[in-house]
Amino acid sequence: MRYLLPSLILVALLAMLMLRGYVHSEILADHRVRPPAATDQVPDRILEGGPVIDARGTAAARSLNVPDHKLVLTFDDGPDPVWTPKVLDKLKEYDAHGVFFVTGTMASRYPALVKRMVDEGHEVGLHTFNHPDLSYQSRSRIDWELSQNQLALAGAAGIRTSLFRPPYSSFADAMDNKSWPVAQYIGSLGYITVLDTTDSEDWKRPGPEVISRNASPREPKGAIVLMHDSGGDRSQTVEALDQFLPAMQGKGYEFANLTEALGAPSAHTPVTGANLWKGKAWVAAVALSDNVTAVLVVGLSVIGVLVFVRFGLMLLLSFAHARTVRRRGFHWGPPVTEPVTVLVPAYNERECIANTVRSLMAGDHPIEVIVIDDGSTDGTADIVEELWLPNVHVVRQQNSGKPAALNNGIAHARHDLVVMMDGDTVFEPSTVRELVQPFGDPRVGAVAGNAKVGNRETLIGAWQHIEYVMGFNLDRRMYDVLGCMPTIPGAVGAFRRQALERVGGMSEDTLAEDTDITMALHRDGWRVVYAERARAWTEAPESVQQLWSQRYRWSYGTMQAIWKHRRAVIEGGASGRFGRVGLPLVSLFMVLFPLLAPLIDVFLLYGLVFGPTQKTVVAWLGVLLIQAVCAAYAFRLDRERMTHLISLPLQQILYRQLMYVVLLQSWITALTGGRLRWQKLRRTGVVEAPGSIPAQRGRSNDRRPVA
Repeated sequence: MRYLLPSLILVALLAMLMLRGYVHSEILADHRVRPPAATDQVPDRILEGGPVIDARGTAAARSLNVPDHKLVLTFDDGPDPVWTPKVLDKLKEYDAHGVFFVTGTMASRYPALVKRMVDEGHEVGLHTFNHPDLSYQSRSRIDWELSQNQLALAGAAGIRTSLFRPPYSSFADAMDNKSWPVAQYIGSLGYITVLDTTDSEDWKRPGPEVISRNASPREPKGAIVLMHDSGGDRSQTVEALDQFLPAMQGKGYEFANLTEALGAPSAHTPVTGANLWKGKAWVAAVALSDNVTAVLVVGLSVIGVLVFVRFGLMLLLSFAHARTVRRRGFHWGPPVTEPVTVLVPAYNERECIANTVRSLMAGDHPIEVIVIDDGSTDGTADIVEELWLPNVHVVRQQNSGKPAALNNGIAHARHDLVVMMDGDTVFEPSTVRELVQPFGDPRVGAVAGNAKVGNRETLIGAWQHIEYVMGFNLDRRMYDVLGCMPTIPGAVGAFRRQALERVGGMSEDTLAEDTDITMALHRDGWRVVYAERARAWTEAPESVQQLWSQRYRWSYGTMQAIWKHRRAVIEGGASGRFGRVGLPLVSLFMVLFPLLAPLIDVFLLYGLVFGPTQKTVVAWLGVLLIQAVCAAYAFRLDRERMTHLISLPLQQILYRQLMYVVLLQSWITALTGGRLRWQKLRRTGVVEAPGSIPAQRGRSNDRRPVA
């Protein structure tokens, strides 16, 4: 289910966007208009006849005129949610009927207006689905346009109609060699083609008086009047009706439906059975797609605001943080020179553990190292013992998980300051010293170090390198200033032993024990800060599968930690401050924002294919520029080479989608009550230890017994 649901959501989202584009004439729309052609193939009786062409059956096509003193008002291109109701109100006010030639796109989106037309006694005709010039279209496309138009009518009002008006049509004498075959074919399908004799030219918006004058018949004969209730601002059309309707009624004209004027049966036929339900399903699907798209647009707007807010905060607060900790004379308090215990939990770290321990031995701060072997089956503990390094001890335990290993290490620690690192990480010589200096401030309970990707040569490594520098370390500067650091990285973090004991040590309640313990320390009133010079080099996942497993655990564990500490929102004191500042920021930027971020790419793709391509590209490049500026600033703060930022555009397109699917799967796992276990990542040991000391083959007198 965790794999199926993301796929189904993606397919459903794509289908809704495609449907939305179709009913908004952004997909499959054809806006070509054919210029006039010769008329030698059109019968004279059609060219010189009336505006109604009946080409049904096998008999020769005939044209019909509207009887004298009968006016058939027709409105094209609707229904429109703004102007159609006003037109209907005017017709109702003057007890007049008309014919509305609706497009399938508008009828699908505003079915209630179509039903109102029918309920108030007006006739409805087809005007195709997407409003193309049918003289350019194949017969299969014509069939599709008409059938989809009928489907929309069935879903909106439960009817089908036999009236049809071709888009871009005019008077009967404008029929030419290109449009006449279309009229014949449509007649063979059972439709009556309705043209006009009087064009109000309201689409030009010449003014209500001119529209009324244009619509008035020149002689006291019957006429079919062309107006529009959609396609733009129709306020002048509505105003013209106030003049035209009473004026014509005063001259003895009657406004009637077409079939009423011709004395023919109604053009409407009730739709029942499967066809009716298909129509209703279609209208419901269109409504759903429009609503979902509207929500997505709101989500995109939220993303836009979040992007600017987040990056604005990151730039301003990270600048403030760097300026504070780098100013001349800055110090946390008295220099911290006391010895430190370094805990290295390890499970099957054969490839990395030697580099890790040697890097610690090259450090310039007094330490003891405790490697907690969590039931490894690859000889990890044996490798450490065979190094014969001073002040390095091995604690063996049955496989119990990382939190249990760390708690076991804390129990064996001899010093009050405890540094924790991963078995695949190496420290620089100054890392431990820089990491513990903030403890000169007695309010500091934990310190986050500067974790860096050591294997950044591959593309996926470079993407994680960008993420670590920009997304993690720049974020930590911001959270440090705000006093709500959400996570001490497992690769490089330091704690007061007293602080750990007050919150009960490392908890096994979540899969993100580092986030869990950090939140617990905040709630207990301790400061958690960031030490930018305490650099540690970690081996990042080198395959998509490994990256997926790691980030799946991280995101799911973060959700667990947020849920576990949710009561901080309503508590007082330090816990409440973190709950009302830290938890919302973490939820917003680490859970909600990544889940909505792919909307940028979804609308980018949609805009490139169907929408305003130029505006879409400019908007996306604008977002990318903002991210590039933040990334460049983050790289400058960390004194990193800018060359890796070349892959930033590709990272934003591909890497973000992977993180989205991972986060979505984490949501589904949480909502379905699924369980997630620790998954061991394959290590290669490619990250070298700076300044590591060579392996020694002698015994040290300072070795403690192996537990």
